[in-house]
Amino acid sequence: MTALDGFEATPFMHAGETRTVYRCGHGPAVVVMHEVPGITPEVARFARLVAGAGFRVYLPHLFGTPGRPLSVPYALGGILRACVSREFHVLASDASSPITDWLRALAREAHAECGGPGVGAVGMCLTGNFALALVLDAPVTAPVLSQPSLPFPLTASQRAALHCSPAELEAVRGLVARGGCVLGLRFTADPMVPAERFETLRRELGAGFEAVEIDSGPGNPHGFGRAAHSVLTTELVDAEGHPTRAALDRVLALFRERLQAGQPDEGATPT
Repeated sequence: MTALDGFEATPFMHAGETRTVYRCGHGPAVVVMHEVPGITPEVARFARLVAGAGFRVYLPHLFGTPGRPLSVPYALGGILRACVSREFHVLASDASSPITDWLRALAREAHAECGGPGVGAVGMCLTGNFALALVLDAPVTAPVLSQPSLPFPLTASQRAALHCSPAELEAVRGLVARGGCVLGLRFTADPMVPAERFETLRRELGAGFEAVEIDSGPGNPHGFGRAAHSVLTTELVDAEGHPTRAALDRVLALFRERLQAGQPDEGATPT
C-alpha cells in the first residue's frame, strides 16, 4: 500500500491556477492543508483518520512530492522553497499568503459538492494559520490551526502575529460571535509556534479560541523532544491516553459538532 492508495486525484482550477486535490471519504467536507515538506505518509494517515470519522477529505497538493517520506533534507528544502515562493509570504504578520485565495475557492467547491452546515479546515505548520484566512468568503465553520508557524517568529511582533489580514480576522470574530470555535494545537517548547501567538488568539477571540497545548518541556511525562512539532502527523501516537491522541480526538469532535450536528451556521453558504 502506498501513501495515497484509496485517494482519488482530481484537478481543481481557480484564477488560472490548477492543482491536484486528493479526495477520500464521504460526508461533510474537510480541507486538509499539509505541512512542510508535503503530503507525507503521516499527513495521508491523518487524512484517512478524518475520512474514517465520517467526512469527505480534500487534500490539495501545495508543494513537495506527494507520498514522499519525511526527511530532514526534504523538509529543509521545502522551507527554503517556500521562502522564495510568490504564493507564501512567510514573514507577513497582518496579511495572509496569496495561496489562501485558491484554498478558499476549493473550500467553496467542497461545500457545493458535499453540502451540510459548513466545511472544516485544518492547517499545519506553514499552512497552520491558513485555516483563519479561509473563514473569509468561504463556508469554513470549523477551523483548526495545528502548529501554526507563520509568520516565522524572528521578532517580538512576529512571535505574536497571526498571518491574517484585518478582514480575515474580523470574519473569524464573526464566526465566534455566532457560537463557533477556533481550535489551536501546539507543543509548548516548539520555537516555531511561540506562546505569544496563542495569547494573541485568546485576546482576539476570547472563549471562542480553544487551545490544546502539549507539554514538551524538559522532563515532560511523555518524552517529547525539543524538536516536537507536528501534533497530528509525525508525533501522533494513536493510543488511548496519549496527549496527541487526545488532540486528534478533539479535532474530530469539533468537526462532528460543527459539521454533522445542529442547525446550519448563519455564515455558511446555503446549499
